[in-house]
This record gives sequence, structure tokens and C-alpha cells, in this order.
Amino acid sequence: MSLIDAVAGRRSHPKVTGDAPTHEQLLPLVEAAASLADYGSLRPWRLIELRGDARDRLGAALAKDAGVEGKDAEKMAAKPLRASLLLAIVAVHKPSFKVSEWEQDVVAAGVGHLMSLLLHEAGWGVMWRSGKQVRTDSVRAMHELEPNEELMGWLYVGGKHDREKPDKKHKFDAEKVLSAL
Repeated sequence: MSLIDAVAGRRSHPKVTGDAPTHEQLLPLVEAAASLADYGSLRPWRLIELRGDARDRLGAALAKDAGVEGKDAEKMAAKPLRASLLLAIVAVHKPSFKVSEWEQDVVAAGVGHLMSLLLHEAGWGVMWRSGKQVRTDSVRAMHELEPNEELMGWLYVGGKHDREKPDKKHKFDAEKVLSAL
């Protein structure tokens, strides 16, 4: 499969099986993602694997910061349990007179997207999830983020279901977004 076919065939998998790549299986994908264009070669990012009870702790942090109770809190707390592996994408802001924080965020987001493509190509179902909770105090504390770090979101990773619906991606008209001066 060509790179363009792999990229064009990528789609989000909101429902995945309980299977997930091991730490060892992730390492070559992370190494490949590190080849991303990186202003100043700062590598202003890191990834955090959340498995097992770490997902429960994340759910508790999500519910706490959402300020919900009862069934709503249970729903919120269950969100990280949708996949057995969550990869937190973290932007690590490093001092640089040449590279601003927003450019470092772009690199971290690029690594997140590359990881989703690499995981897809490796046969895993992936969906990037974020939301206002990525910036809340409890979620930051749960991930043990440093003051110079920002959570960009999570890749929910798992096995693909056997009976997936055919891809219904709509044809994209590139002429609408590609212009010349």
C-alpha cells in the first residue's frame, strides 16, 4: 500500500476491541513519529501510556473537573474505558528564542497525528479525543504534567471490530482549500 493510500484510508474508530499494542510494539512507531519536521529539533513532546487503573484515575479526574454527579459522573468516568490503551499526547514547551510555544504545540499535534497514522497502518483502530478537560487541574495532575507541559488529547487505541461498516468518507474537493497567489 502506498503512503497516499494509507493516509487517504485512515478513519477514526470510535469503538474498538480490548486488544491493544504492547509497549514494545509502540516503540518503533514512536521512533518513526520522531522523524516529524521539528523546528529547531527541540522534540517538544512526549507520550504517556494509560492502561488498566490509570484509565480509572483519568475517569475520576474527568468527572471531578466536569462538576457532575450521579449517573452523569459515572458516564464521564467511563469514557477512558472505551479503549484498553490511551496515549496521551503532551506538548513540552522548551525555552527557545527561535521557536514559539505555538510552533512547539504544532509539532506535538503532528506527532499525535503521525502516531494515529502509524497505528492505523499497523492494523489498530484509533480515535483522537480531546475537549476542554485536557486543560483542567485534576486531569493535569493525574498525568503528572509539569508547568511547561500541555495535554493535547488522547489517542484511544484498540483492535478493529471484524464487522466494521464500509468507509463512508465523503470525497473531498481539494480545490476548495488549495489556492495560489
